[in-house]
Amino acid sequence: MATDSMVALTATDGHTFSAYRADPADTPKGAIIVLQGIACSDGKVSRIADTFAANGYLAIAPVLSEPPAVTGEADAEGAAEKAAQEAAAQLLGEIQSTVDSVKSCGKVAIVGYGAGGGLAYAAANRISGLACAVSYYGTGIVNNYFEKRKIPVLMHFGEADPLVPFEDVNQFRANRPEVSAFSYPGAAHDFDADGSESYDDSSAKLALERTMTWLSQYVVGQPRITMKNGGAYALAKVDKKKKKAADSDMGPPAD
Repeated sequence: MATDSMVALTATDGHTFSAYRADPADTPKGAIIVLQGIACSDGKVSRIADTFAANGYLAIAPVLSEPPAVTGEADAEGAAEKAAQEAAAQLLGEIQSTVDSVKSCGKVAIVGYGAGGGLAYAAANRISGLACAVSYYGTGIVNNYFEKRKIPVLMHFGEADPLVPFEDVNQFRANRPEVSAFSYPGAAHDFDADGSESYDDSSAKLALERTMTWLSQYVVGQPRITMKNGGAYALAKVDKKKKKAADSDMGPPAD
C-alpha cells in the first residue's frame, strides 16, 4: 500500500516550502514531480500523485511560491518585468530543490497541469536531473517555440481549449516537430479534472495511458511500447512514413 504525507523542503536560496509526497508500496521505479495549475485543487494534486505512486513511482507535488503582486505604477517603471524574472527564478529554484530531494530514487520526470504544464515545459531546459517532461494543456507554451527542448517532452492539448487555441497548437507542432504533442477532439481545458464540467473521460484515460507509456520509456527504461490508435507518437523518434499515415489527433503533423 502506498503512503503519503506532507514534507518540508529547502530551496536553493534557503527558504522552506512544503510538498505532498506519495511513496509506492515497493522500491520506486523512479520519481515524478507533479506541478499543479493555478486553479488546481489540492485534492486533484494529491489524487494525481497517488495515481503515480500506485503505479510504482515516488510522486511529489511541491507547493510553489505565488508570484508577488505588482502595481500599475511599478509596472510603468519596469519593475513588473524584473519581478516576473525574480518570481520565475524562485519557482525554478523550488523545482530544482524538489528534483534534488528525490533523485536518489532513480530517474526523475516532471508532469505539469495548466500553468504547471508551462513550468514543466520550461523545466525541460532549465532544471538539471530530469529524464523527461509531460505537460497537460500547458499555458504559455505554444507561442514559445524558438528553443529546442533538451529532454524528451510529451504534451496533451484539448482541441476545444479556450485558453490554448488549437490553431496555435498546430503552429507549435510545425515549429517543434521533435516534441510529441497530442490533441484531443472536443476536449477543453482541464479535460482530465474528474468531477468538473470540463472532464472528458475518454480523453483523460487516453492521455494517462500515453503518459504512463512515456514514463516507462524514459524513467523506467522499458523497451519501446506501441500503444493503440497509433500511439507510437508518444515516443521521441517516429518514422516519417508513419507520421503521414497518422490522424491529426495522434501527434505531431507530418513534415
